[in-house]
Amino acid sequence: MVSQGMVGQTNARRAAGVILKIIQEGKIAGRALLIAGTPGTGKTAIAMGMAQSLGPDTPFTMLSGSEIYSLEMSRTEALTQGFRRSIGVRIKEETEIIEGEVVEIQIDKPASGSGEKRGKLTLKTTEMETIYDLGTKMIEGLQKEKVQAGDVITIDKASGKISKLGRSFTRARDYDAMGSSTKFVQCPEGELQKRKEVVHTVSLHEMDVINSRAQGFLALFAGDTGEIKQEIREQIDQKVSEWREEGKAEIVPGVLFIDEVHMLDIECYSFLNRALESPMAPVLVFATNRGITRIRGTNYKGPHGMPIDLLDRLLIISTEPYSEKEMSQILHIRCEEEDVEITDDAQELLTKIAMETSLRYAIHMITAASLVCTKRKGTEVDVQDIKRCYSLFSDLKRSTAYLMEYQHEFMFSEIGNDGEASYGSNMATD
Repeated sequence: MVSQGMVGQTNARRAAGVILKIIQEGKIAGRALLIAGTPGTGKTAIAMGMAQSLGPDTPFTMLSGSEIYSLEMSRTEALTQGFRRSIGVRIKEETEIIEGEVVEIQIDKPASGSGEKRGKLTLKTTEMETIYDLGTKMIEGLQKEKVQAGDVITIDKASGKISKLGRSFTRARDYDAMGSSTKFVQCPEGELQKRKEVVHTVSLHEMDVINSRAQGFLALFAGDTGEIKQEIREQIDQKVSEWREEGKAEIVPGVLFIDEVHMLDIECYSFLNRALESPMAPVLVFATNRGITRIRGTNYKGPHGMPIDLLDRLLIISTEPYSEKEMSQILHIRCEEEDVEITDDAQELLTKIAMETSLRYAIHMITAASLVCTKRKGTEVDVQDIKRCYSLFSDLKRSTAYLMEYQHEFMFSEIGNDGEASYGSNMATD
């Protein structure tokens, strides 16, 4: 089953589709989902597919479990900021605008060549026509938008922002040739000045940053925002609650995707347990490729390296290893994406290599084989190019076998008592 570049994992994708529908209906806020499977089975691809399907209005934040430890803030603060980035606030406000078709733009340049520009703008609707005086700022805005007679525009009275909606249908025959991107709209009806409802969607984290820094909105572009005081967040939450009661705003629960969730420690897991009970919590999506392993920060083992009490809260989606046919389809799509011509025999050999080694190793070989093909002045990647790359680059199994054979010649390597390779240094300390 292939759809929009995704191959296989039918059951996992159907389960993700159900979750997606529930998210869109706003019925799953504060819930969590775990995508678990062996490496290279498309866990991150499923999460990114969910993000694309949700659209730009639904916040989607992506974190890596290991990323939490590299930030210059506490782990719980990093998770809190991730949570609040994933919760949107849709704010509704009414604003006054001027909307009409441009009849004429007249700009008077100073005789001296310097000084403020002045001008007049004539706008009309189907019922009225008015002339407005223009200052330097409005003239620059009109020139920036390349507004000319016959365009239908809107002007925000509060900010002075000018938006061009398109060309009026009455001017459709002014030119013999029009670009394919030219949009034609009807001349507005009624009054020139109107009240219009404008909707802005911002995240709680953006509101936190704006209110916690002296530079306000510009703080969003300053990079690392540092730790934010809890008192500021409480004030923001209180204000948002007031707006919700007044009908001025609504909460848009988004998605927080944490890849490599097994890298989190017991402190982070305890925080997530409590945070999921918050009335304003996003949908949590975890991904891991670990089996039963030690929970970081403890001496205990757990499924996927996670504590049982958190796992009990999760809906778990399992991804399965790809079949040979699915691997062939994935490699074919990847060749098309990388614009690599490959023969059927070469693709069959590449699929066989993917089955015996890993899909990721086979994907890496596509570009390398293409370069080998170019070097011999070939037009299609052939079996000999794949064999050449296979001899040049080792996969994990062959590399491990090489280490086992020559481990005594490497620095700081030893064979454990159980006969398995263990990597580390006698000089290293835990």
